[in-house]
Amino acid sequence: VQLQASGGGLVQAGGSLRLSCAASGRTFSRYVMGWFRQAPGKEREFVGAVSWSGGSTDYAPSVKGRFTISRDNAENTVYLQMNSLKPEDTAVYYCAASKGSWGAYVSQYDYWGQGTQVTVSS
Repeated sequence: VQLQASGGGLVQAGGSLRLSCAASGRTFSRYVMGWFRQAPGKEREFVGAVSWSGGSTDYAPSVKGRFTISRDNAENTVYLQMNSLKPEDTAVYYCAASKGSWGAYVSQYDYWGQGTQVTVSS
């Protein structure tokens, strides 16, 4: 599966952005979808994940209550709604697909998008 993330940009602290990740192929609904981010000089970190059906989600403590992941299997798209953004949310955001396991580790994901830059100014 090929993934294409979009929707990043520059926003002031307290603002909102919605990222999208469009997937190719007819098996999108079989993948757990995750979002990760990587700030300059830091390791890639887990943001959140959504189950095959969209019925279950998981979030990193740093974004829980501010970010929401959803998916539309008919449109082969997963979304990351980001509210109450903080300067520390500044990073390149990546979407990823897992064929099997559900989790927060980079190694659990099989396919990656190219990333979209999110910059939050103070």
